[in-house]
Amino acid sequence: MNFPTDKLPNIEFKNDEPLSKYTFTKTGGNADTLAFPKTREELVQIVNTARENDVKITIIGNASNLIIKDGGIRGVVIILPNFNKIEVNGNQVTAEAGATIIDTTIAAQKAGLTGIEFAAGIPGSVGGAVFMNAGAYGGEITNAFLSAEVLLPDGKIRTFTHEQMDFSYRHSVIQENGGIVISGTFQLKPGDKEQIQDEMDRLNALRRSKQPLEYPSCGSVFKRPTGHFTGPLIIKAGLQGHIIGGAQVSMKHAGFIVNINHATATDYMDLIHLIQKTIKKDFDIDLQTEVRIIGDDTKVGEVSANS
Repeated sequence: MNFPTDKLPNIEFKNDEPLSKYTFTKTGGNADTLAFPKTREELVQIVNTARENDVKITIIGNASNLIIKDGGIRGVVIILPNFNKIEVNGNQVTAEAGATIIDTTIAAQKAGLTGIEFAAGIPGSVGGAVFMNAGAYGGEITNAFLSAEVLLPDGKIRTFTHEQMDFSYRHSVIQENGGIVISGTFQLKPGDKEQIQDEMDRLNALRRSKQPLEYPSCGSVFKRPTGHFTGPLIIKAGLQGHIIGGAQVSMKHAGFIVNINHATATDYMDLIHLIQKTIKKDFDIDLQTEVRIIGDDTKVGEVSANS
């Protein structure tokens, strides 16, 4: 069933919207309906209307560590660029879900607060970072997290404490309960502004030197297998530089897949599967994806090119 946008005339919607316009890979099919709520009330209205009409809800955040399949997404897709407020209160920083983690670290630095520098170059949103317990350079969101406001599928907003989030490697309870992160609060410590900035600059320089930021990508594709690093495994398997369609295993960092020539999501998926199959065959290691993969292979009524 299509989402009844006419019931919410004051909310911005786009129908049959290409999601490739919003993903960091520049790939992905269309959303049946894409919603841009501006307030919590609008977000609750969308969730309640979807539930009442049995319409599937998908939230895509900043779409930086995300692959949306070429068939797109049915139902209503929610994106939260309007939820971008960041507030500092004492040693705490509260950021709405659509605010970027980068902007959140900048706000913390300006307030002389330390503890989230590791995230200074993570391109995702606060909501996405909390959802997946994002991390980099030895730090994870769980290290600085205090609480989050979460809109649950029943339309109620609830505060989740650190303990209730059940954080683990690239995991939070939000991945199971169907909730939508509205905001996250981080407990930080007073620090020296210059030292904080120096550390952020150091990590960003490290990121620029090692990661293929010059191409569209979905960030780190695979979770780190116990006792190994993904990039070196892919290099040993002889897959660095391998190309399928317009997607390539990055020559700069083999743990990344980059869009070098109008890649499709299917190109990405085929390359991911090839890497997983080869690493399993060569090293008996099961590579698990870190990137979130959602959507349909083909839209209803379309025929797959492989069928």
